[in-house]
Amino acid sequence: MINVFQPSLGEKELAAVAEVFESNWLGHGPRTKAFESEFAAHIGADPEQVVFINSCTAGLFLATELLELGPGDDVVMPSVSFVAAANAVAATGARPVFCDVDPRTLNPTAAQVESALTARTKAVLVLHYGGYPGDIAAIAELCRARGVKLVEDAACAVASRAGETACGTFGDLAVWSFDSMKVLVTGDGGAFYARDPELARRARTLAYHGLEQSSGFSAAKVSHRWWELNVRNFGRRIIGNDVTAAIGSVQLGRLPENIARRREVAETYDRLLSDAAGVRLPPPLPEGHTGSYYFYWVRLDPAVRDQVAADLLDRGIYTTFRYPPLHRVPAYGATHLRLPGAEEAAETTLLLPLHQGLDDTDVRTVADELRKAVENRSADPAGGE
Repeated sequence: MINVFQPSLGEKELAAVAEVFESNWLGHGPRTKAFESEFAAHIGADPEQVVFINSCTAGLFLATELLELGPGDDVVMPSVSFVAAANAVAATGARPVFCDVDPRTLNPTAAQVESALTARTKAVLVLHYGGYPGDIAAIAELCRARGVKLVEDAACAVASRAGETACGTFGDLAVWSFDSMKVLVTGDGGAFYARDPELARRARTLAYHGLEQSSGFSAAKVSHRWWELNVRNFGRRIIGNDVTAAIGSVQLGRLPENIARRREVAETYDRLLSDAAGVRLPPPLPEGHTGSYYFYWVRLDPAVRDQVAADLLDRGIYTTFRYPPLHRVPAYGATHLRLPGAEEAAETTLLLPLHQGLDDTDVRTVADELRKAVENRSADPAGGE
């Protein structure tokens, strides 16, 4: 099976984990701090602004808590986004307000975000679809002008930049995902960023039960009764650990070569499919933008998209669509909305395999099989059934 996502792990990651085992300190410790510093340097932030956490989803929930969202608050977000973002907002009692997206980039424009703002808007929460930075600079400027907070879901954008600025650092808060399907993999895990130092300090405390001290062992060096608790805020346990952080450090070192290979795969698809009838390719990155090449998506006639996906699966090629529009989910109370860009994307978009483990033969196979499936289904949409 040629998978749509696939991590690349090897001897270096095993050696890093072995070192953690040998140290006999598996929890939140020195390797966690090291990875936080390394990731902070990668995005151009101070290490104190970055917290290594156990998942991007946990970071989204932490962001809504730091923003003190609740009933009566609105949060604008693109309908084409991961369910975790809407869940994090809705769980507070605040209302997710969905905006449309450009069906080519699947990212919202600043104008689309602005059109969804209400008098009760407290924050905007944007996704960088597939690692494309999108209209993030203009959206950040809009949020500053309107006095609303900007949260970046940079789960797909670990190496993405608009100009010299890393995605995730345009806004007030940001999260990244390092789960088993992402570009940088720690198994489970994520990073949380806060622009404001005080919010960053509070995030770090809330990520570990609201405790002011991260461990009794470290507190023993400065207190004669180190076992006593000092809790001012009610937190939970969402911190990362040294095992996954050690993997993350190795993966961060591999990131440039992995991104380079993913770019090669995307460019090869561009070349092989440029004249494929019935296949529309993703738009090129704007000048000055750098992507993470997390998704490679094509747009097909909605009459054949699903059958093409099934045909490819029969040929050993797994494809998918992410993310189904959230305004169609009844739980969020927005099924009355009509968002034509998001709806068009949901009916036409298909993600092709894209990861650094693909060899040139795999890429050619995917492109050739896609061509044949589209041609066959376009000639006979029912497939002779």
